[in-house]
Amino acid sequence: MGSERMEMRKRQMSVQQEAAPTAQAQTGPSPRASNACCFCWCCCCSCSWNEDRDDRNRKVSYDVKEGTADCEECPKPTLEEVRSWGQSFDKLMCCPAGRNSFRQFLRTEFSEENMLFWLACEEFCQETNKSVIEEKARIIYEDYISILSPKEVSLDSRVRESINRGMQEPTSHTFDDAQLQIYTLMQRDSYPRYMNSPAYKNLLNTLSEQCPES
Repeated sequence: MGSERMEMRKRQMSVQQEAAPTAQAQTGPSPRASNACCFCWCCCCSCSWNEDRDDRNRKVSYDVKEGTADCEECPKPTLEEVRSWGQSFDKLMCCPAGRNSFRQFLRTEFSEENMLFWLACEEFCQETNKSVIEEKARIIYEDYISILSPKEVSLDSRVRESINRGMQEPTSHTFDDAQLQIYTLMQRDSYPRYMNSPAYKNLLNTLSEQCPES
């Protein structure tokens, strides 16, 4: 009885081994060999989504260059100007050299996007051409307002909702509330630290040494 069961098991194994190659031949090549890429979100093929992504990556961002050498062109600040920066944030921001120095400080705190956004808004609000306004508004939104942007600035929900409504038909004043909010944030948060930073104190001391009679 035991030998009969062993013989039956051998025959079953033999049948399974013969059937395996046949099943594999019927299956055909792996579906991964197909070139179809409907709903493809990976980078393994040249689908239209990836082409659009490449176009977006080639877009010129509407910001000020982030390198130190690309800050605003301006003459070297005088001792009087640097001293005035300590009197108020407005005086600092009205001086191109002050904005440059403050911007470099913000870079060390990883918050340079606040100054970049403010500068972009300053230039944007002077625009009068409707088509240019719409294009620049879209770029500013993508660079500084969108939650997907690495340079997103911190705005409250009220201002964000206002911008979202305004983007339906943007004007040169679309970002006014946001610009003011970021200006206030820099004034209350970063400006006091800048005044007490080695960057400001060293600049003040250097100019004082060059003008001892002052």
